[in-house]
Amino acid sequence: MSSPLGSFLVPDGFGGPSGVRALAREASTVTEAARLLRRTRSDRRARSVLPYAGPNRPAPHDPVVLVPGFMAGDSTLRAMAAFLRRQGFRTYRSQIHVNVGCTREAGDRLEQRLESIAVKRGRKVTIVGHSLGGMLARGVAARRPDLVEGIVALGSPVLAPGAVHRLLAWDARLLARLSTAGLRGLMSEDCFGGECARASWEESRVLLDPGVAFTAVYSRRDGIVDYRACLDPAARHVEVTTSHCGMAVDPVVMDHVLAALRAQQVSRASLRAAPLDEVGSRRVARR
Repeated sequence: MSSPLGSFLVPDGFGGPSGVRALAREASTVTEAARLLRRTRSDRRARSVLPYAGPNRPAPHDPVVLVPGFMAGDSTLRAMAAFLRRQGFRTYRSQIHVNVGCTREAGDRLEQRLESIAVKRGRKVTIVGHSLGGMLARGVAARRPDLVEGIVALGSPVLAPGAVHRLLAWDARLLARLSTAGLRGLMSEDCFGGECARASWEESRVLLDPGVAFTAVYSRRDGIVDYRACLDPAARHVEVTTSHCGMAVDPVVMDHVLAALRAQQVSRASLRAAPLDEVGSRRVARR
């Protein structure tokens, strides 16, 4: 059975994982979730001895929007959101209940969501996107750098969206058939292999503004997407050893996400300080 995904979504040199063995690697998601449970319990015990108020209880400040992957919803990133809130970030849902709609429409809605948050908070927003969520994030960041401070993509095949396991291609075919049958809100064949898919992919490859930080997390054990498709030249690459689905719950991945967000904070602080240093230097020169 031929794939409903457009051939242009799988450039030469890429090919998705195949076979049962690749899918079996995704079973480690259970182990990765167990590691998160142990980490959460340990962190809870450590926090229990700290005073409720004070410097040990960071107030949420920097806005972070979490965007789920294909056929997933905001609930799949609930653990990631809770972790980031404990570290002092203000997290927001993407308001995607199940990511099965047209990607271009989803990107437009995400842009509107970011705009409302940026206006409310008075600052740019960082996006943490899993798989397809990272691709949506990159597309929005490319056209609206005034809204996005940075992106952290987890297993997002930006270079070859079609380099995925055949199981996802079957899921895509099912969605297309349901859409043809009249079920609204689902991806159609045009979203997978037509002009809609081409436009969405080309948008996700537009050069990013130099001021937008970009971190791409990938795993060679990924049983869903070709990890090479995640290595966007514009990004800082971080390799982990988790499954594709496990990236949403693995504590090591969360640590890398936190490190990327902290790096953005340091970079932003240095940019704010630079004009002050220049002013100080001019004042010394005048004396």
